[in-house]
Amino acid sequence: MNATTWKEKLSAIRDSFSISVAKAPAESPEAIELRYLGRKGELALLLRDLKDIPIEERKVLGALGNTAKEEMTAKLDALKGASGPAGFVLKSDLDLTLPGWPFPKGSLHPLTHTMNRLAEGFLKLGFTMADGPLVEDDYHNFEALNFPPFHPARDMQDTFYVGVKDTSGKDMLLRTHTSPVQIRSMEKQDPPLRVFHTGRVFRSEAVDASHSFAFHQIEGLYVDKGVSMADLKWTVDAFMKDLFGSSVKTRFNPSYFPFVEPGAEVDMSCIFCKGANSAARCPVCKGTGWLELMGAGMVHPNVLKGCKYDPEKWSGFAFGGGIERFAMLLYGIGDMRMLYENDLRILKQVQ
Repeated sequence: MNATTWKEKLSAIRDSFSISVAKAPAESPEAIELRYLGRKGELALLLRDLKDIPIEERKVLGALGNTAKEEMTAKLDALKGASGPAGFVLKSDLDLTLPGWPFPKGSLHPLTHTMNRLAEGFLKLGFTMADGPLVEDDYHNFEALNFPPFHPARDMQDTFYVGVKDTSGKDMLLRTHTSPVQIRSMEKQDPPLRVFHTGRVFRSEAVDASHSFAFHQIEGLYVDKGVSMADLKWTVDAFMKDLFGSSVKTRFNPSYFPFVEPGAEVDMSCIFCKGANSAARCPVCKGTGWLELMGAGMVHPNVLKGCKYDPEKWSGFAFGGGIERFAMLLYGIGDMRMLYENDLRILKQVQ
């Protein structure tokens, strides 16, 4: 390529560039910049061709090329300054593409709202938040929580194993409950302690109106000297009243969980029929007047021992339940699957 041909190409690039700028916003400033001034842009490639031109002419042509680059850059900067966020030139202060008033806005998911409300209730009672991993080892998910070696919960049909071994050679798994965070909290902190934790858990279950293979739980743990079932009863009752109102009643039914002794299931008076056992059966509580919401109990001595807590000196309680169940009650949702279908009619309930 000789100097004359090079000058003709530079002139053609400048003319093409001016036409592109004049046609904006048909082509955005960013696209124009990439086309002409980018690393592989037309001007950049032309400047590279200077290496084939004699040194005496190269200096003059290089100066012409740099001048053209500066002019083009200045025009692009001016164009960007007169453009909107997406590169469209605004002819006036009125942008007809913007939505009208009231401006639509997003909102937190009902589950997030529910978790926040539950967390506020725990914080009012003096608990602090703790956390733990979603992928757990067998020790923290089962053994430290007093699950026997052949407990059904360890079976493949109930638990998702991830095919990775822990340090003891056992398969790692997706945690089946939030209770492993209790163990990790007691391992890290000397008593007394008062913690709660929320998070996703996983179980190999069929999906229906009240079950899922992935859902959320919230759990509280309190360990101190002289803690009794009376403390557990008062804490659960205060927690429920703060969430559903002062008229709500709670009751405990004996139940079994490996990590507590004694254990109980916690029922709450139905907030829909107000606990009235009328002839017209309530579709939520089925006419019983009560709703089962949580499991609870006194921390098993074996669990305390495993965490180096002396059960003769320290005692504690734990309780927890499914966050989806709380959300369904708080927002009148009859099917758990609705929480995951991204239906705006559900999501807008908690604007």
